[in-house]
Amino acid sequence: MNQTAFYNLSYGVYICTSWDEGRPVGCVANSAMQITSDPATVAVSVNKVNYTHACIQKTGYFSICVLGEKTDPKLIGNFGFRSSRDVDKFAETPYAVRGKLPVIDDCLCYFSCKVVKTMETATHTVFLGEVYDAEVLHGGTPMTYAYYHKVLKGKTSVNAPTYVKEDKKGETGARYVCTVCGYEYDGDVPFEDLPEDWVCPLCGVGKDMFKKIGGETVKKYRCRVCGYEYDGKIPFEELPDDWVCPLCGEPKSAFEEIG
Repeated sequence: MNQTAFYNLSYGVYICTSWDEGRPVGCVANSAMQITSDPATVAVSVNKVNYTHACIQKTGYFSICVLGEKTDPKLIGNFGFRSSRDVDKFAETPYAVRGKLPVIDDCLCYFSCKVVKTMETATHTVFLGEVYDAEVLHGGTPMTYAYYHKVLKGKTSVNAPTYVKEDKKGETGARYVCTVCGYEYDGDVPFEDLPEDWVCPLCGVGKDMFKKIGGETVKKYRCRVCGYEYDGKIPFEELPDDWVCPLCGEPKSAFEEIG
């Protein structure tokens, strides 16, 4: 099966939110759609390993925030590559309670929903929600999945339903890749000449979190939960057994070799 065929399906970029006993939580989703108009019903697909998934199951409510093309890419890095299990994603993200659910300020519109049905797959749950509140907050063009990849150069979280594993073996030419979110630098200024305070435009980490990948085959390990790629000086196999992913806290067993 040719996995690249899925690139031709149309997707948006959204942030799906819920509550964790009064604490706002959320994650990036790219598979959401309207199912019916009367009653207004939408569906969203969420990975079962996402903490937000458990919160939606527990509360029975979720909100879909539609992102625009001018949305700060760091917002996607924050909600797409970190876990609400360990991080308060809303700590530095302006939001308001709308329709009884947390809604980020930097979105075009939102839909507050009550779960009325679910469909289970091996890795994801499709939550069917009846919309009881919706509002347009800002004008602008909704961000598409293609725009996120082609214009923002964003990467897909391994937890996303549209994630397709890339085969990087045998590639030639040096490039610099963010070890946190996977952003690949391709600017006109040589990476070494970027100012020291330059940060990843997608997730906001510094230059020191970028890895130079040359022409040789690179053996890499990626966390299956949050997508973090290990690039430490110690060979991955020699890390202590109690070592955990610095991004989401999962153990070594959650990592897979990708190159």
